[in-house]
Amino acid sequence: MVLNAKQLSYRTVEISPGIGQVDVFKVSGQRQVPVLKDGETILSDSSAIIKYLETITKDPQLLPSHTEELAMSHLIEDWADTRLAKSVRRELIKAAALDSSLRVALLPEDFPKPFKEFVNKLPCELISGVAEVINQDESKELLNNLEQLSNLVSSNKWLIGDSLSIADIAVGAQLSLLRFPVSSGEQLHGKGCPGFNDNPKLETLFEWRDQLEDMLMATDPATL
Repeated sequence: MVLNAKQLSYRTVEISPGIGQVDVFKVSGQRQVPVLKDGETILSDSSAIIKYLETITKDPQLLPSHTEELAMSHLIEDWADTRLAKSVRRELIKAAALDSSLRVALLPEDFPKPFKEFVNKLPCELISGVAEVINQDESKELLNNLEQLSNLVSSNKWLIGDSLSIADIAVGAQLSLLRFPVSSGEQLHGKGCPGFNDNPKLETLFEWRDQLEDMLMATDPATL
């Protein structure tokens, strides 16, 4: 989303579990994404990536100039990249354990068809235990946090200040795992985590996320 906001040319590489993660480790020394490779520069932390891209172009400026707004944007970004990300991934695992079509849709496109068919036909009894170990208190905490965010964006275009910031991008990116946006592709679009993607109290939040993505994909960032 940051690269789109700054209208920088880039190429994405889909990472397959296992072998793909080995390739990421060879390049960055890390086993997780995102990883940015720009010539000889390799960065594997989202915050570091954003700071690096700010040195390339400040249009639009994603790090607020005002000290208090900058501090708040960093706090929200850190929360989104850590606690929110962990909670969202947990909910996605639970949803995939219960929904065979979601499990298949999450597999990389280059996975062999027989393997996808095998995953689709896995008996629910074998994997439903995954959903049962998810701490329901943590799910309630996540829902409460998202409801507060939904209330916030119902009357504010941006989470911090009067313009787009890293806070908006960090939160918007994590929401995409609770309800997959159009950019996720036909197989995933509209799918998500029960109790969240179909929760009317969060509809405003997901609409905000969709508008944010549409804006980054189609709008001149100089007008943001």
